[in-house]
Amino acid sequence: MMAQYLALREEAGDALLFYRMGDFFELFFDDAKAAAAILDIALTTRGEHDGQPIPMCGVPVHSAEGYLARLIRAGCRVAIAEQIETPDEARARAKREGTPSSKVLVGRAIVRLVTAGTLTEEALLEPRRANVLVALAELRGAIGIAACDVSTGAMVLEECAPEMLGAALARIGPSEVVVPEDWANGPDEAIFRPRGTFASDAGADRLKALHAVATL
Repeated sequence: MMAQYLALREEAGDALLFYRMGDFFELFFDDAKAAAAILDIALTTRGEHDGQPIPMCGVPVHSAEGYLARLIRAGCRVAIAEQIETPDEARARAKREGTPSSKVLVGRAIVRLVTAGTLTEEALLEPRRANVLVALAELRGAIGIAACDVSTGAMVLEECAPEMLGAALARIGPSEVVVPEDWANGPDEAIFRPRGTFASDAGADRLKALHAVATL
């Protein structure tokens, strides 16, 4: 199980990993320490890794939204790893693969990354405030701004002079700002993503595929 967890932990990057185990989302290692402190829940241990006890904490799946809201308000990002097959399906897969039944492990995958700017659940949103995700990029000496409220689908594209970026962000009031890695012009709270994520050709292709159109 720990090998599966560690692979998902690496995939989650800088986000806390909620790892589904039955009726609970479990957190381990430094994730557990951070979450236990923010959520004021018990920090325990489970087994050992490299000869050291593994810190662990968990929250019930049925009340996870409340815990997620507190983590997001504390500035955390959370990756949700769900079970993607039932125990019976896992056993059938193991039989096809010739894996001993004693080593069967239910498959899990990260199905969602929860961040301040990607919330859609009413329980996690502030009712009187738009929840806007903003992406910034340099554009011919100006700053390109893409602002989207994921909860409503509203989207605005604009550009501004570099010296006007602060005023533009103050007007938009984003919950989360994403910028290309190693970019020095973003706000202090910005989240860095690979530069390839901001390639205009790739973005245009994704939009055309999403809306099933040939041109934009």
